[in-house]
Amino acid sequence: MKIQQIEMFYREKYKILMFIPIIFLVLSLLFLGIKYVNTGSVFEKDVSLKGGITASVYTDRIVDSIELSEGLGVEIDFRQLTDLTNGQNLGFIIEVSDLTADELKLGLDGILGIELNSQNYSVEETDPKLGDLFFKQLLIAILIAFVLMAISVFLTFRTFIPSLAVVFSALTDLTITLAIINLLGIKLSTAGIVAFLLVIGYSVDTDILMTSRMLREKTGTYFQRLKTSIKTGLTMIGTTVVALLMGYIFGTSLVFKQMFLIIIIALIVDVFSTYFTNAGLLMNYCKKKGIE
Repeated sequence: MKIQQIEMFYREKYKILMFIPIIFLVLSLLFLGIKYVNTGSVFEKDVSLKGGITASVYTDRIVDSIELSEGLGVEIDFRQLTDLTNGQNLGFIIEVSDLTADELKLGLDGILGIELNSQNYSVEETDPKLGDLFFKQLLIAILIAFVLMAISVFLTFRTFIPSLAVVFSALTDLTITLAIINLLGIKLSTAGIVAFLLVIGYSVDTDILMTSRMLREKTGTYFQRLKTSIKTGLTMIGTTVVALLMGYIFGTSLVFKQMFLIIIIALIVDVFSTYFTNAGLLMNYCKKKGIE
């Protein structure tokens, strides 16, 4: 009975539901716009994009990030390394943009009171120009991928409204996810930008499935075809989220953890952009075109 009530509510209120993702999209654009005006960028970059030093220190000593920042005299990004099996401290990773590698090592030596060597210390340095080059190339890659995706969708369906709905859904997923990442205070790395490339593919997957079933299949009514596409799409999204969540919880690579988190957030956003906004647009389109 509950399922029937949900279906009835969905059919009666779909025009209202379709505006929920649109409202969040507008809020996200406003938030990102304000951030750009204040900082010159719509998101925070880590050292792999803006240049700087990433140092890994392996020690069982508990280190306070505030004390470390004050001791070095610069702003730092600090991440603790722990063993997931027993919770034992393994060390920490520190990222700085305002010190040289020698200055950082000398400062850590003094603060920690231990001798840092090749056994307990490693450092990676990214040139600011190289980081900026990576950033620009990745943004171009995302733009090209998005344009090619849009062209493919329009060539596939050859109708304006359904094709526009698919492209709009992908844009919504990207924008809202980026706003959420900002709100969480996450600094994007090169891997994070790559994750947004994957988001484009994950996003259009469910939209194309739903559009194809509603407009091209002839079995049942368009609403029955919508229901079957929702069941399939939610199954796809659910299994993917569970797999990525396990990787995020139990994985140790910070690179993969950021990628997993971004895709998980985007998939959750995609549920609403696809089955509220896109589905609502398609239902209106079917009614106007007399599609049963």
